[in-house]
Amino acid sequence: MKKIILNLFLTASITGAFAQDAVNYQTPPKAIADLLLAKSTPNVSIDSKAEWMLFSERNSYPSIEELAMPEYRIAGMRINPNNYSPSRQTYINSFNLKNIKTGKTLAVTGLPSPLYASTANWSPNETKIAVTHTSQNRVDLYIIDVATGKAIKTNKQPLNVIMGGGATWVDENTLLYRVATKAANLAPARPLAPKGPTVQQSLGKAAPSPTLQDLIKSPYDEQLFEFYATSQLIQNKGGVETPIGKPNIYSSVSLSPDKNYLMTRTIKKPFSYLVSAYGFPSTVSITDRAGKLVKLLADLPSTEVRPSGNDNVQNVPRGFDWRDDEAATITWTVALDSGLIKKNVEYHDAVVALTAPFTGTPKELLKTKMRFGGITWGNASFALVRENSRAKQMSRLSRFNPSTGDVETLYELNTTDAYNNPGSPVTEKNKFGRQVILTTDNGAKLLLNNTTGASAKGDLPFLAKFDLASKKSEILWRAQPGTFEMVTDVLDPQKLVLLTRKESQKDVPNYFIKNLILRTADQPITAFTNPYPQMEGVKKEKIAYKRADGIDLTGDLYLPKGYDKAKDGPLPVLIWAYPREFNSAADAAQIRGSQDKFTTISSGGPLFFVTQGYAVLDNAEMPIVAKEGKRPNDTFVEQLKLNAEAAISKLSEMGVGDRNRMAVGGHSYGAFMTANLLAHTNLFKAGIARSGAYNRTLTPFGFQNEDRTYWQAPQLYYEMSPFSYADKIKTPILLIHGEMDDNQGTFPINSERLFAAIKGHGGTTRFVYLPYEAHGYRAKENILHQLWEINTWLDTYVKNAKPTVAK
Repeated sequence: MKKIILNLFLTASITGAFAQDAVNYQTPPKAIADLLLAKSTPNVSIDSKAEWMLFSERNSYPSIEELAMPEYRIAGMRINPNNYSPSRQTYINSFNLKNIKTGKTLAVTGLPSPLYASTANWSPNETKIAVTHTSQNRVDLYIIDVATGKAIKTNKQPLNVIMGGGATWVDENTLLYRVATKAANLAPARPLAPKGPTVQQSLGKAAPSPTLQDLIKSPYDEQLFEFYATSQLIQNKGGVETPIGKPNIYSSVSLSPDKNYLMTRTIKKPFSYLVSAYGFPSTVSITDRAGKLVKLLADLPSTEVRPSGNDNVQNVPRGFDWRDDEAATITWTVALDSGLIKKNVEYHDAVVALTAPFTGTPKELLKTKMRFGGITWGNASFALVRENSRAKQMSRLSRFNPSTGDVETLYELNTTDAYNNPGSPVTEKNKFGRQVILTTDNGAKLLLNNTTGASAKGDLPFLAKFDLASKKSEILWRAQPGTFEMVTDVLDPQKLVLLTRKESQKDVPNYFIKNLILRTADQPITAFTNPYPQMEGVKKEKIAYKRADGIDLTGDLYLPKGYDKAKDGPLPVLIWAYPREFNSAADAAQIRGSQDKFTTISSGGPLFFVTQGYAVLDNAEMPIVAKEGKRPNDTFVEQLKLNAEAAISKLSEMGVGDRNRMAVGGHSYGAFMTANLLAHTNLFKAGIARSGAYNRTLTPFGFQNEDRTYWQAPQLYYEMSPFSYADKIKTPILLIHGEMDDNQGTFPINSERLFAAIKGHGGTTRFVYLPYEAHGYRAKENILHQLWEINTWLDTYVKNAKPTVAK
């Protein structure tokens, strides 16, 4: 393989160069590379009867050559121009089936090799599984017969999965999917010269725009989007393909529970230059299965004209969906406050419904005092309604009787209050094959599954019964300290037979069948082994500490294999974090996570460096809490300091961390945090900032959970921007960014400009621009190289740091 050249900005502190140098890809120490490239355990999908289990293994990191394949970045999407599919996917490269009752394993045969498959989609009766395979020039649909493990290709025309892909099962022999209408090589050619300039205008109507990337920028982009996004809806019955309606730009297609109608959302012109494809003008319609129009539900404008601010919405119908417990009833939401949450009205949203044949007037079902957040359907007399306030970090769950219209609040909860979250209702399939709420005790109780189970002892997932009359939960089962075990499915709600996923610090996650009534020994149904033997002996501990204002904090501390505090003394430290906003100090102080989880290595995480002699504090809590009637971000920098000081003091007091050899790092908002800490403190010897946003004026209509605009709070935007204080950043900072970052707000220019500003003021910095990478990094060469960069940076400025000379 030929070597790819990376352009890196180097500083004199490492190479003696002041300009740009060419650097070949480097690899980190073997222990780090081995962890990254270790084969992970398969993903598991189990049928509802716990009879068959499908194992899927995903391919390893793609090469840089694969990332460098042709790509169009238009309308907020990234398109492979050769095969009508998204250009950046993580594919499955093998499937295996196992019969849980007999233990027999089947290798799935008949699929292409090498395989580039999508996520599996079980048929209604779970006798078949649909998967797509993406080749260089087309996407095909394969059906796996579960009993035999044999797969056959069922489509004739290549699929178009650009606007959402795969297939929808109608019955065991019928599927719906979208196909390409023209050969990809017939795409419009780029003109040698444009016919005129690209022009946008505003005619006095407010249209605050989020800072999205990869948008349409020219008339040629419009042509490309229309060409690639247009598809033909197809019904495949027994291998025979029949077109449904005419070609269109479908952003979504959903089948009614009785299978007689389709709800389609189709995009129309004019295409916007300010929002992505899913915000373009569109129509929502009901058609019959042949594609004949039954009802035009809504003609929706572009989402570029909508008010900014949390909980504000566009003043148009939204949230169109089928009612799961009826044959063919469509529901949607309308704002009662013109979309403005601060408008003084008793109710802010209303939910309406229209039933087949869709000729009558929509019926109002209910109203909500906060923003409507969705309905989980049960039956004709029972459903659960969610409403929420993002600004207040509040949610409410209510019992709703669709027949009478009665609404009764079951509980209200801070969305950040993990301890008191009762869990999610267990569902079951109804006669339409849709998931609806499961009730027990003659409809008096629900089963609630909490797969996190946050508590003062750490995360301990549980299954509970919730009494609808008393509004209290009775815990039926809870994971015990020493393991992390969660219910992934309730196989038999009457006999309380559960499927669980269990792990510990030493034991890799595996699946078990558990019987709560018979209390027989758990039946193991998988036997995955540790993919990271080199991590055995690494000590993990969830540590707790307080910051100066009394707020409790936690973090996951990892210490190197064989480390002896008495003999080895304090270690160099890497603290890795991501700030989060809280309106409640009590919620901010809650313990999150579990020290009993198996340590899984993430390519974007910091745990690699525990193999290099560092103490790693991962998930170090960095809460930003609203104080004295102010908003959280009003004291953002001040609270970052308190968080960092508390973590450093704890590690120092434990005797495991060297206060004079501390580094801090993070990705995205964690990178923003890192740059701020280096700009406003001298607590660290070095920082690692990956794919961050450093100048908040580049996101003027809000960022993260901050909904004030730049013009409403210019001082806040200035003070929260580490770019404003680039002249103060004298601690060495390593900046890494993907050159094709697709995340809202984290444009690569953030790192470019911060690097230039720090360099211009004589700071120590290095900027690594990873070719072809988006917000998350995927190419093997790039990931290995950035790990080498981080390890070299830490060794240079932290592990081997020169002692601080007292002034």
